[in-house]
Amino acid sequence: MGNLLIRKAHIKDGEALKDIKISGGKIVEIAAHIQNDNNSREIDAKGNAVLPTLIESHIHPDKAFLEERKPNLSGTLEEALKNTAELKKLYTYEDVKERAERVIRWSVLNGTTIMRAHPDVDPFEKTLGVEVLLDLKEKFKDVLDMQIVAFPQEGIIQSPGVLEMMEESIKMGADVVGGCPYSEKTMDDTKKQLEIVFDLAEKYNLPIDMHADFGTDANDPQNTCIELICDMTIERGYQGRVAIGHVTTLGSLDPEVAAPIFDKIAKAEVSIVPLPVTDMFMTGRAERKNIPRGMAPVLAMMERGVNLAYSSNNIRNAFTPFGNADLIAVGYLLQVSQQMGSAAQRRSVLDMVTYNAAKAIGITETYGLEVGKNADVVIYDCKDLSNLVNDQPLIRYVIKNGKIIVQNELTQDLAPVLMED
Repeated sequence: MGNLLIRKAHIKDGEALKDIKISGGKIVEIAAHIQNDNNSREIDAKGNAVLPTLIESHIHPDKAFLEERKPNLSGTLEEALKNTAELKKLYTYEDVKERAERVIRWSVLNGTTIMRAHPDVDPFEKTLGVEVLLDLKEKFKDVLDMQIVAFPQEGIIQSPGVLEMMEESIKMGADVVGGCPYSEKTMDDTKKQLEIVFDLAEKYNLPIDMHADFGTDANDPQNTCIELICDMTIERGYQGRVAIGHVTTLGSLDPEVAAPIFDKIAKAEVSIVPLPVTDMFMTGRAERKNIPRGMAPVLAMMERGVNLAYSSNNIRNAFTPFGNADLIAVGYLLQVSQQMGSAAQRRSVLDMVTYNAAKAIGITETYGLEVGKNADVVIYDCKDLSNLVNDQPLIRYVIKNGKIIVQNELTQDLAPVLMED
């Protein structure tokens, strides 16, 4: 954690460039010009965009790269669950470790140094994914901060022993209680699972992160649990400590029906994490024409004060046969699919993968480009934040706790006709 001075950083569109002084792994000063009075190493940002580190707020490293072993030919959730369950029975520690480690390395190279990982805890995988990710959390601690969710992919009520495995995972070191209410066989069991998840979170004073309402049929009660979750959140005093991935069914509601639900989500301070690649790939399979985008309505929720992040979810498996842990690429899909075309809306996509994501996983006290925050910074080869996602620029530097961990250089050989005058 040495001293570092970043010169000429573009922090906000429309504002003058700033210098950023880093010491002891923290940002200690941001100003128009900072004197280098302690022989700090200097980086010339050259007027390029500087962001706080990107955050993968919802990802499954333990299931990555399984698509090559058993592809999902129908593209449905049912086949994805079936294929993955079969493969999980064959897991070994080294197998899970190799695949998860690849995801971590890709993430860091793409500017992500904070991650909330969701390993499955179920009758097939048991607690192996948690064990592997705890080991990788330690191995990569100098370049990545990881939170681990005990995620009951196969349900809790319908899968005897999973609750005990989740509690064991917490005692091993898992940071977050997961849930998957649509995985149960009946609506009564879905409600029981939600009660269990909140009970477990309260017992260990941990946050909650669930997969919920993953579908397009707004008449299916098991895929319209968001209001119930919000009510429980308020009743249990868990405002600001609950995040939910997917919630795609909200996109199937009429606006006048959806608006009060969005207000309730905002009141409960529940963070919503759309997962664009998975959501758009898997949903709407039953429709034959005018196939829906299959995503939660980002702009409408944003307008009602809901905290929204986004994430990769899966990397090249039966749920998502795409991805390279590049959140800026995912952001491109998000802004196009959600028709976020204005400069302000495009900048808000960056907020969703930085400051909003930090709120979703509960790290706002230490996160951001502000004095006193952790010096976790990414410098891009791009001078305009509103076009950063459009440009898909090269990352010049990734900085973690004030230490440079990734550095890239761009060189070009151009034919004369391609050179600017």
